[in-house]
Amino acid sequence: MPVVALLVGCGGGGEDESTESTAASAVAPAALSKAELIERGDAICAEVNAAVGTTAASGEEGGSTAGQVAGLYSGMVASLENLGTPEETDGYAEFSAAADELAAAEDEVKLAAEREDAAGLEAAESNASSALTAFQNAASEYGFQECSEGPSAPVTTAPGEAGEAEAGEEAESVEPEAIEPEVEPEAAPEVAPEGGGVEGGGTGSGESGGGAPEGDSSGGIGPG
Repeated sequence: MPVVALLVGCGGGGEDESTESTAASAVAPAALSKAELIERGDAICAEVNAAVGTTAASGEEGGSTAGQVAGLYSGMVASLENLGTPEETDGYAEFSAAADELAAAEDEVKLAAEREDAAGLEAAESNASSALTAFQNAASEYGFQECSEGPSAPVTTAPGEAGEAEAGEEAESVEPEAIEPEVEPEAAPEVAPEGGGVEGGGTGSGESGGGAPEGDSSGGIGPG
């Protein structure tokens, strides 16, 4: 019996060790290259920057908006950290430290907003602004592009405004054609026919004037 118990105990320990090693290998993600980390990190930052810009442009003021913005930045840092440490670690420590400071500052903003502490919120927002600037500088030095930029709200144009703008541009580009007034042709002056008056009078006098023909006289032929 003691021998059997010893064998069982040894076998049990081996199973536990193999299970732990298998679980560790399944959880540990493969390390990204620096280029892959920057590509995925920039995609995360671009999405968060757009969301922060949209939230800030909503027109709402006070702790509600500040808390939403703080939550977005905290989530951004968490997503960046979930990417893991890259294979090339040069310069990553400074970026990671700046990200941790930003997350801590934004958590203070969120807490003050939830407590409706106006004075505490103002101080926390000031610290968060400085931490965001430091994070953007560190991101730029490491090679990030979107993570080094500030929030930007998407530009939207109302359908009616777009149509009016296009119509206005067409109206300016097309000049109206000059229309010349119609000119009526001048009436030709009346021209009298050549010898019109003489022709009519001569014929009348010759045929109906009663004149005697040549060689004829009223008493030329008579008796005797």
